[in-house]
Amino acid sequence: MLPLKKYNIKRYDLSEDKSLQAWSAADEYLLEAFNDMENKPNNLVIYHDRFGFLGSHLHQEGPTLIVTNKSQEKAINSNLKANYLGPLKFANPISSLENQVDVALLKTPKSLGLFQLYLEQIVQYSSDEVTVVCAFMTRHFSSNILEIANQYFEGVEQSKAVKKARLLVLTKKKKAVQQKLIHSITYNQMEYQQYLGVFSEGHIDYATQFFLENIELEEKDQNILDLASGNGIIGNEILKQQPDVEIHLMDDSFLAVESAKLNVKGENVHHHFNNELSIFADETFDLIVSNPPFHFEHEINIQVPLELFKGCCRCLKAGGKFQVVASRHLNFKTHLQRLFPQVEIIAEDKKFVIYRCMK
Repeated sequence: MLPLKKYNIKRYDLSEDKSLQAWSAADEYLLEAFNDMENKPNNLVIYHDRFGFLGSHLHQEGPTLIVTNKSQEKAINSNLKANYLGPLKFANPISSLENQVDVALLKTPKSLGLFQLYLEQIVQYSSDEVTVVCAFMTRHFSSNILEIANQYFEGVEQSKAVKKARLLVLTKKKKAVQQKLIHSITYNQMEYQQYLGVFSEGHIDYATQFFLENIELEEKDQNILDLASGNGIIGNEILKQQPDVEIHLMDDSFLAVESAKLNVKGENVHHHFNNELSIFADETFDLIVSNPPFHFEHEINIQVPLELFKGCCRCLKAGGKFQVVASRHLNFKTHLQRLFPQVEIIAEDKKFVIYRCMK
């Protein structure tokens, strides 16, 4: 691998786990591949640069960064600022790109749907000679990655493995018919739409289903937050029962927020693209509901939801409730009891537990 430059790249997320790194050998392999190119592109686009490792090291190339999460955007900006680098241009994977892509560097995401969405955008807004260099850790390889790549490109070549990372080089883009970017999921006799790359593709995840079967609502719950709202199904099901409540839906994923906007509408509905609750004042909500994330790509990281729980406690009114569903093995009750004076189990089965926290 090439020696790294002087940039100090930190995670800048809500996690306090110092063992988690801000980049991997796959990121380094992508950077090396770009530096080895004889002809540098006029328009470089970087996909899935989680904390800005690639954006910082290739800052002088003026790349466009395709981001999907608010936490990602904040982390990249923080690393650019900390390393005395100017701002870079951001775009999302469903936006129009101003200039044709000549080279795309793509850190392959865990979500195959998101990978497909990235390739859709590249093919639509690229020159005929575009080259796409994808990188992944070998332990995360799936033959489905190749199947998706072959839908869009004639040339699909794998590199040798270096430090347990591998490259996938895509050339000769196909004149493919544009694929559907949105698909539907049926629940409770309603179709919910969501973009490729949104959590739980193909069906409503089981934790959410269990939560909806056991959620507790009261008439006094008039100002409600659906935290980590995904495609908006929890918020929408609440509105079915109590259509006059003021409801806020917030998610770290841009694609999730855009999906929720398709499913949950009304003058009393508010959508927020954010990863933490600082946008809300103290004691704002009567009720907060959540199926919070704890998987981040291939990591399991409970520090992020634990930080969100602190925000929930601050934003609840006196006497307000926080209802959260979680996998049993996470043992959230121990952590919740440190924040809330009263924590009870509403329902549980072999896989999931629903907690009710009173302030």
